[in-house]
Amino acid sequence: MIVVDSSVWIDYFRLIDTPQAATLDRLFGVEPIVTPDLILVEVLQGFTDDAAMASARDHLSSTTYLTVCDEEVAFEALRNYRFLRSRGITVRRTIDTLIATRCIVDGLPLLYSDRDFDPFVAHLNLRSALKHLGAN
Repeated sequence: MIVVDSSVWIDYFRLIDTPQAATLDRLFGVEPIVTPDLILVEVLQGFTDDAAMASARDHLSSTTYLTVCDEEVAFEALRNYRFLRSRGITVRRTIDTLIATRCIVDGLPLLYSDRDFDPFVAHLNLRSALKHLGAN
């Protein structure tokens, strides 16, 4: 199972050729793809055209949904945020801390292109899907 971040979904739906979007395209039908609830909202709220949004929603419905935050993840995310801050690293978005933490807690690799996840890989054992799949 691979969790896919909104940064990759956005490039995928915009047909932007990135290693991550190409990896996502290759994963369909081969590897279970997980879409966290918060990412679903992030991705779909970016569409201005209703038909395109409906098409993307149908595409996303073929993935497995994951609820990101419960009490355990919330407090673990707080610990992760504070740990990174103690090392001089500021994560810009709380949602990224929650997503990274959910992946760490569940042992799931994350396919992402957002550099805010790099400290979680470097310091907190978040698994990069590109490395996990041997694509990078």
